[in-house]
Amino acid sequence: MLLVEDDGDVREALASTLEELGDEVRLASDGAEALLLLRAGLHPCVILLDLMMPVMDGFAFRREQRADPALADIPVIVLSGAVTTLDEVRDMQVAALLTKPVDCDRMLRLVAELCPS
Repeated sequence: MLLVEDDGDVREALASTLEELGDEVRLASDGAEALLLLRAGLHPCVILLDLMMPVMDGFAFRREQRADPALADIPVIVLSGAVTTLDEVRDMQVAALLTKPVDCDRMLRLVAELCPS
């Protein structure tokens, strides 16, 4: 899985929790870095995507991802403190929305559904 989050403390805490599932967690601090990883061959079972980030925010990342046929099918879970309803990101066609602070149990359930062993 790929976790795209600009806040280093949040990124490390969420990565540590996600590693409980036993899968490798790759990290990116913004959308541009995430696209570099994906275009270099990373094909995660899910992307956990913060929306408000410097360099390339989650909205721009998702537009780029959906426009690339090699990446478009990777499901995305949005992480956000600013967006509170799925309707607000419906046009992004995401699998789920997790509001911050993230409910880690719900996050693990969603990721397990999208990344069956």
